[in-house]
Amino acid sequence: MRTEGGHGERRLQGLGIAPGIAIGRAFVSDNSAITVSERRIELAEVDSEQKRFARAVETAIKQLKKLKTKAVALPGTAAEEMGYLLDAHLAMLSRSRFVRGVERRIVEERANAERAVALEIESMGESFAAMGDAYLAARIEDVRVVGQRLLRNLTKTPYATFKSLAEGTIVLAEELSPADIALMDPKQVKGFASVLGGAEGHTAIMARALGIPAVLGIADLLKDAAPGDAVALDGTTGEVVLRPSAATHARFEKRRTAIERAGRGLARLKRLPAETRDGVEILLEANLELPREISQALSVGAQGLGLVRTEFLYMNRDDLPDEDEQYASYLELVRGMDGKPVTLRTLDIGGDKLAAPLAELMEGEGNNPALGLRAIRLSLKERSLLDAQLAAMVRAAAHGPVRILLPMISSVGEVRAAREQLAHVARRLKRRGVRMPDELPPLGVMIEIPGAALAADALAAVADFFAIGTNDLIQYALAVDRGDERVAYLHNPLHPAVLRLIQFAVEAALRAQIPISLCGEMAGDPRYTALLLGLGIRDLSMAPANVPRVKQRVRAMDLAAATQRARAIMDQLDDARIASLLDDFNELA
Repeated sequence: MRTEGGHGERRLQGLGIAPGIAIGRAFVSDNSAITVSERRIELAEVDSEQKRFARAVETAIKQLKKLKTKAVALPGTAAEEMGYLLDAHLAMLSRSRFVRGVERRIVEERANAERAVALEIESMGESFAAMGDAYLAARIEDVRVVGQRLLRNLTKTPYATFKSLAEGTIVLAEELSPADIALMDPKQVKGFASVLGGAEGHTAIMARALGIPAVLGIADLLKDAAPGDAVALDGTTGEVVLRPSAATHARFEKRRTAIERAGRGLARLKRLPAETRDGVEILLEANLELPREISQALSVGAQGLGLVRTEFLYMNRDDLPDEDEQYASYLELVRGMDGKPVTLRTLDIGGDKLAAPLAELMEGEGNNPALGLRAIRLSLKERSLLDAQLAAMVRAAAHGPVRILLPMISSVGEVRAAREQLAHVARRLKRRGVRMPDELPPLGVMIEIPGAALAADALAAVADFFAIGTNDLIQYALAVDRGDERVAYLHNPLHPAVLRLIQFAVEAALRAQIPISLCGEMAGDPRYTALLLGLGIRDLSMAPANVPRVKQRVRAMDLAAATQRARAIMDQLDDARIASLLDDFNELA
């Protein structure tokens, strides 16, 4: 995949998931050091240590099979070459000399699993080199790669370490979790790319929220990538170039200049109202992943925080945040917004969002975390988690307007249980003499499960407001893993089923006369603005960077015409026809 111009340039194509141009030097995150403990185990520990090793092997096999499915999409002979390499690595994990050697060392030498793997890598390297065969000597690199994967699984060493990175770094990795992105400082990390991941996963959402250009889903990204390599990345088109030539570098610089110029034009909209041409004002709020984004939300003129994802408090730590720590974080947000509304969502750990201190609570809860013990289900099961969050939120509400949002609601019973818990927490706070608001914060429901949208009338009777979360709503309605780039093409916001679910929820809220907002990724895409407003939504919440673009679209739109076009769209049965009607309207308006 080298260009005809040479210079060692290598062009790759992935999914552009966070817009912007990044030019810098590579930090290859899978080169992070792995600390291997060395100890002689007791006889009674042999069985458990063998099981630990077996689990590490099983995990490695799953990881390699996942990588192999992605290699199929590579162009030309690259797919075949990558396939051969991964097949070789898989063979090494299937009762090979390497695996048998590790198992023998655990039993005979009483070595712990990590030490046994390290010793076997060293031993095989020495024996291969002694044979004087060039082919075998080259294979020791494969043994080392597989061994490192096993050691990483055994020690639970993450692939990404983002401390003390140089300014202008571009992170290249096999996989990046939302917790990894939370560690990135946009002043240092100018962009990132990874082998795994999809455009609608939470890693992508966090990248967009922080304004870090990013590309995911590049199967052979780490092949021939070295620390310190020059990298150019386009988070819109998905193009990544390793060791770009002078001409390629100039092309990316030209794109970056054009994007910055367009951004300065949008910045002028900050002080103008988000008002349609026919005089209807729309509320544009910001979604927050991390507290440091609040300055960005204010700088673009966001009228409130429509969704604060509180998972940041649980990431990259080994203990749980207590009530006081959470209160301090929420209070900072409330004060920072200076009277503008702040919507705090209770914990939504699960799916692609994991937190170490909660791992034991969630262990063994099923093979599909997106459908298992997560969000409100976890909070209602572990009431101490919910109590601490609710208490902190109520205390913060004494200093400014706060709303509490419940994620993954599927039944009226869950809302009632949460409301009872809120009342219980309020009574406890009152007994403690803690400063509280005159009225408890409004309690709202995320509409992100198809069943919740279809039962929206019932939920509207027990909720104070609705917030439609289109990210999960689309995932569950269409049975598409939003973090899997292999099925990214099926993640379609304009699918008739998705639009009908949104329509159900909006009409139920309007009948019950409760507020309704939309806070999924659809909210931040100007392509969908006319349709969403035409369906009756007047409150959109999005990544701060998207506020100016959506405001520009709102100000150029006639709401009466948008409503008429939305009605025409809802009469359609074919998503291609829906897309055509919407895009035609956007071009004319």
